[in-house]
Amino acid sequence: MPRTSSAPNGEERRHVTVLFVADLHAQLDSHPELFWHGGEERIEEAGGFARVAAAVAQIREERQGQVLVLDGGDTIQGSAEAAMTQGRAIVPALNAIGFDAAVPGNWEVVYGPVALRERAEEIRHPLIAANVRDEATGERLFAPWLIREVAGVKVGIVGFTDPDVPRRQPPAYSEGLVYEGHEELPALVREVKEAGAEVVVLMSHIGLAKAVALTDEVPGIDVHLSSDTHERTYEPIDRNGVWVVEPGGFGSFLGRLDLWVENGRVVDKKWELIELVASRFPEDRHVKALVEKAMAPLRDELDVQVGSADAELFRYAVVETNLDNLLSDALREATGTQIALSNGFRFGTPLLPGPIRERDLWSFYPISTPLMTGKVTGKQLRDFWEQEIENAFAEDPSRRFGGWLPRPSGMTVRFEAKAPFGQRVREIRVGGELIEDDALYSVTACMREGDAPDTLCRIRNAQDVKVLDFDAHEAVRRYLARHPNVNPSLEGRAIGVDLPPVLRTQF
Repeated sequence: MPRTSSAPNGEERRHVTVLFVADLHAQLDSHPELFWHGGEERIEEAGGFARVAAAVAQIREERQGQVLVLDGGDTIQGSAEAAMTQGRAIVPALNAIGFDAAVPGNWEVVYGPVALRERAEEIRHPLIAANVRDEATGERLFAPWLIREVAGVKVGIVGFTDPDVPRRQPPAYSEGLVYEGHEELPALVREVKEAGAEVVVLMSHIGLAKAVALTDEVPGIDVHLSSDTHERTYEPIDRNGVWVVEPGGFGSFLGRLDLWVENGRVVDKKWELIELVASRFPEDRHVKALVEKAMAPLRDELDVQVGSADAELFRYAVVETNLDNLLSDALREATGTQIALSNGFRFGTPLLPGPIRERDLWSFYPISTPLMTGKVTGKQLRDFWEQEIENAFAEDPSRRFGGWLPRPSGMTVRFEAKAPFGQRVREIRVGGELIEDDALYSVTACMREGDAPDTLCRIRNAQDVKVLDFDAHEAVRRYLARHPNVNPSLEGRAIGVDLPPVLRTQF
């Protein structure tokens, strides 16, 4: 049910509808989606830019155009068609939806600053971010805020993106850019109010836990639109009257926020997280045609079958997934090391039993860099896992970092998520044997462009490091060629002793 909040009746109220999507991750096509709201899991066809467009158009018509449409970022990355065109294939359909503004996400820099500027020029709606500057000039890359008038109400939107981008992404991606903290946000909120905004929306791309904490540090905002962690807030999070919401990802959801304004202030509001399932929303024909046009030159290459699965492949879990067990096994088999580590990516929609195609490799691994091997001590492994668990489960939201836990092959980890930092790891086993601090273990991981040469998946000072002549995509191709009809399962490779067996949220 939609969540509502009301205030005493006064003079006639003006009604503004804000529609909010985030973390589209370049998912142009409709896809299977896993829903678990209400304690029951189901898979339905959902999402796709044409379905997002149809839902937005339907609400625009209902509200006679009194609608503001916003995008929370991570938009032009996450699919094969995006990677193969540096995001260009996404732009026509994106423009046809008709957004009013967007904040750049942490993945928008994946093709480098030059490509980011080029896509920003091609996208018809403005990108806003208060905290991204050109290192050489000190100038902001984007405007920090803007004001849009809707239903006679001046709505100010302040944009803020992840300040951790240079550490979180491979450092080479953001070379030449500076990402700042949130210190200027209170002053910018005052600035946008002085410019006439009656309603102030903070739109951030830092993740839900951090967004909730940040809300308490930025007085004067009315709503905080969060993105990055793909969290599905069916119910808004209330921080002293300020609602914080996040609308899922992949175009499978549309957040609808209705605001009623009276005498220059919000007096009533309602939030609904709408599931964009095919049974409820058709696809917009014009946008569908644009998607087909963008995909046509690539389909023959992307539809090539590289394997098949006898099970549904999922990635929607913080600790362990059957998809990532498959992927980390593929990396380890390709190199022959004792351990392989696959990154804790959040994205990649469910893959149903049947063919695994070339396009799916880009959902499994959205970037393609060479694999690396090296050796690390048992103590380095323990320290690595302590830090990664802290990144995912830190009680202090400011200490959370990146995605979900890394996905191991050849090793198991037992930990206590709610223990203090440095005391979480209960045991680590490699090949079934408890690790020894001074022993060396061989590891496969992916290269991060710009990292120190002796860094393996954020483990510094590795020994005997080698950069291989193939990437994770090729490792998976080889694995699937040797293992037809894969059927990976959950094996307890990482177990949080104080967590549920399947954890789908970090919040």
